[in-house]
Amino acid sequence: MGDYNVIGDVSSILEKTLTDALVVLHPVEPPVAILADLTEQIQVNPPKLTVFLYEIAEDAPSRNRPPVRSEPAGSAGQVVNRKPPMALLLRYLLTAWGGDQVTQHRMLGRAMQALYDNAIISGPRLTGSLAGGTDALHLTFTQLVLDQKSWVWFALQKPYRLSLNYEVRVVNLESTVDIAARPVLSRSLVSAAPGTVLRVAP
Repeated sequence: MGDYNVIGDVSSILEKTLTDALVVLHPVEPPVAILADLTEQIQVNPPKLTVFLYEIAEDAPSRNRPPVRSEPAGSAGQVVNRKPPMALLLRYLLTAWGGDQVTQHRMLGRAMQALYDNAIISGPRLTGSLAGGTDALHLTFTQLVLDQKSWVWFALQKPYRLSLNYEVRVVNLESTVDIAARPVLSRSLVSAAPGTVLRVAP
């Protein structure tokens, strides 16, 4: 799981994945993916594929997970319970800029192909605070209705452009709250008299 840098780390991973994929579109000066909030004019030489994180939400199915148990180095066997990580869902808008319409359509098509082929990002492709961990990022193409897409562009006060919407889940934001728990050193069993029926309370 990642620390407070995890949102930026996921955005950087997505940006690199897309930039690497766009190389095949031009042998000399291929389009590149960049992180942008679309509030400023996009420089289009070379053409750009903007990666705009427009919403961060909590992943509801991942709520109520149990605490994370660990035994930190130098803790002399003391078990630590850490508050479970906050599970995040990141929503991105991918938009092609520059070149002609065919170039932009190829950029979007290549982006969809790359994220379809790399729908699960894990292992050595995870960088930053996620490096060396066991997390996996699941990328999903989400089909928004036209009203939902128009709302995003209306909020940006920009004319509508053809774009792709993707969700990345589950992004685990680790907690910093630890609760020390003493390990069980011994257990004692109490024997019952012959014929005694033991009942376990519900």
